[in-house]
Amino acid sequence: MVFPLKGREGREGLPARVRIHEVGPRDGLQNESAIVPVQVKAEFIERLAAAGLSTVEATSFVHPKWVPQLADAEELYPRLGGLDGVRLPVLVPNARGLERALALGAREVAVFASATESFAKANLNRTVDGALEMFEPVVTRAKREGLRVRGYLSMCFGDPWEGPVPVEQVVRVCRALVGMGCDELSLGDTIGVATPGHVHALLTALERAGLPASGETDLAVHFHDTYGQALSNTFTALQHGVATVDASAGGLGGCPYAKSATGNLATEDLVWMLHGLGIETGVDLALLCATSRWMAERLGRPSPSRTVRALSGTASHKEQ
Repeated sequence: MVFPLKGREGREGLPARVRIHEVGPRDGLQNESAIVPVQVKAEFIERLAAAGLSTVEATSFVHPKWVPQLADAEELYPRLGGLDGVRLPVLVPNARGLERALALGAREVAVFASATESFAKANLNRTVDGALEMFEPVVTRAKREGLRVRGYLSMCFGDPWEGPVPVEQVVRVCRALVGMGCDELSLGDTIGVATPGHVHALLTALERAGLPASGETDLAVHFHDTYGQALSNTFTALQHGVATVDASAGGLGGCPYAKSATGNLATEDLVWMLHGLGIETGVDLALLCATSRWMAERLGRPSPSRTVRALSGTASHKEQ
């Protein structure tokens, strides 16, 4: 068997290091039909941090009526106080969600917008511009409180109701989020229909609009693997200088408002590729795989991550 070599040649033109924005505890677990106990969630996050993930999106302060799987946010977040040096962003949908996050001492928050009218209606019951109007005071207050703000943008490549999404449409909403003061934008392929060509076109358009991958507002990418394109799309983003990639341990997650969406890009699959390119992540792949197997056991099903499956039962095979 051939294993990726750390420091392998092939990194020319790519970032030397990539920060993985781990979304499993939030974006992954919010799609589970069963409620995961709060102590299991806390241990999951602790294990992910121990594996070297420096950013772990912990939970969401969406109203429990809409996402009951994360209704325990107030109980979970205080349990994570011992994770020094680990960034623990939380999702906030509105001013009330921000208040709840501030009360618990959160230092990073995220808002979630849509590039399409159909998804904005399904997800937020608002128009695209109506949602942006709702987020503006949230971002303004968060920045005033000294918080770092991420802006998620869903349906950047395709929408289940509207089809392919015009690049200019995505650029317009990105400009609006940047204008509010977001420190980072995460470009979401919510239903997993993006291709490397489409990713190249969008990132090129953003560069021409004055929004390069690394600038006043950093760009991140968030791919789903519906058509098996998530890693190819990620590689294309790396070629454009994107150095933050969202992923979910074990490939957990999808989208509750887009039923055609399959799981997020598995963090283990991403790490395998990045290490093979000689790109640093700070992640211990063996510990990460062990964590995903541990979580899969608690969910009662195998991990969908190809790397986790490939390395399961082969503990003697280590990265070289």
